Amino acid sequence: MSNRIKVFKEMLVSDPENTMVMFGLAKEYEKLGQHNDVIALLETYLTKADDEGNAYGVLADAYAKTGNREKAAKTYQKGIDVSTSHGHPSMANEYRMTLDLDFAD
Repeated sequence: MSNRIKVFKEMLVSDPENTMVMFGLAKEYEKLGQHNDVIALLETYLTKADDEGNAYGVLADAYAKTGNREKAAKTYQKGIDVSTSHGHPSMANEYRMTLDLDFAD
């Protein structure tokens, strides 16, 4: 286990509702390719945080990498909606492009 993961986990033990720490830990899991851990953590994170869209892209990518394309596509769409509502059109466009290129049937 990387030292950063250990630190983030210790921080969550002392403050389990800290969404910044949750997101940081999820990003560390993402770097290591631990997609199921990313999914579990970001699903919890999104119930607690007012995310502006970034977590949806990370979560959608993790779903895609575990073979759950349907859930990935739905999560990208939610990311488009959220990032648009928070004034992040470039993020929304990135997710649209991913849907068009990688999820068109």
